Amino acid sequence: MPALDILTIPVGQLATQCYLVSLPDRDDCIVIDPGAEPERIRAALQKKHLAAILLTHGHFDHIGAVSALMDADTPLYIHALDAPMLADPKLNLCRMIGQTITAPPANHLLQEGDLVQAAGITLTVLHTPGHTPGSVCYRAGDVLFTGDTLFHLGCGRTDFPGSEANMRRSLARLAPLARECTIYPGH
Repeated sequence: MPALDILTIPVGQLATQCYLVSLPDRDDCIVIDPGAEPERIRAALQKKHLAAILLTHGHFDHIGAVSALMDADTPLYIHALDAPMLADPKLNLCRMIGQTITAPPANHLLQEGDLVQAAGITLTVLHTPGHTPGSVCYRAGDVLFTGDTLFHLGCGRTDFPGSEANMRRSLARLAPLARECTIYPGH
């Protein structure tokens, strides 16, 4: 796979890492985890067409700008187990910050091993439950977008609702990949 252009945009109160991913010679891109500040994300797109939105999980700080960025035909991807979080403020935890944040229903529900193809890029879905039941990572060649499964010096919380046992298994699965991939975490 050719080298990817990856622009990192920290957004929102929790400085969620939103990623704009594209190939240098194309006029379209993928947005991963647009958690807030849709105007900043749109400005960063410049003249690139938004080919797809990929979500690593369904928490409010990763979905907050989805509605503002989507057109009627924009593909939206999330794991099937986290799909209910998009429309449910209780499940996506936005009430913790005293807001109501929702997103439209996803038109692509993911499972382990699925391939997402958009903007000339192929990403493999790795189901990495623990932070949420439907947490995923996306791998494109030697690049791994981990959401809140893996941070720079840690991992995502497992106490609302998550699973520490599942997180341990997911981290063990990612350990060998961390040696061969450049990691792009959720925070």
